[in-house]
Amino acid sequence: MESLTLQERLLKVQTELKAPKNQYNSFGKYKYRNQEDILEAVKPLLSKHSLNLIVTDEVREIAGLAFIHATAKVFGEPQEPIVEVSAQAGIDPNRKGMDIAQSFGSSSSYARKYALNGLFLIDDTKDADATNTHDQQPAKASKEALPKSGDKFNKAKEFIKNGGSIDSIKAKYQISKQVEQSLLS
Repeated sequence: MESLTLQERLLKVQTELKAPKNQYNSFGKYKYRNQEDILEAVKPLLSKHSLNLIVTDEVREIAGLAFIHATAKVFGEPQEPIVEVSAQAGIDPNRKGMDIAQSFGSSSSYARKYALNGLFLIDDTKDADATNTHDQQPAKASKEALPKSGDKFNKAKEFIKNGGSIDSIKAKYQISKQVEQSLLS
């Protein structure tokens, strides 16, 4: 039987890995996966395909901003290459409700999770981190005000003259009472 390269074995792990979102955030009402979920799911696959995993991190600083730089490395036999992926997460030492150690630990866990995501091709675009608004409503884009005269006004007036509705214009433009009256007269 032909032996597989490290890259081929890693591809098998990436293909076979199922890391469901077993965690639930009751505040934001969403499911998510954390670093521990990924590690729990990947360990049997690494063993099955004769691969090893090491995840490390270090604190770095650029321009006064502290962050965690995490690296996930997969390796096999000594003669085989090492495959590694890194990710970063900022550290907020003043994070509400956390002491300094918790703030560093949270950033470490976050950076490690995203390094593992990159290494094992876990797509988090639909994950809580990508979709959670943390209870903030997105700002509505303000509509352009319809001017009292000019090309846009004339087109809107013509649109109404030809049977179009004022509501259709209001869906596109912000309209003052004065402009509305002018359009309808």
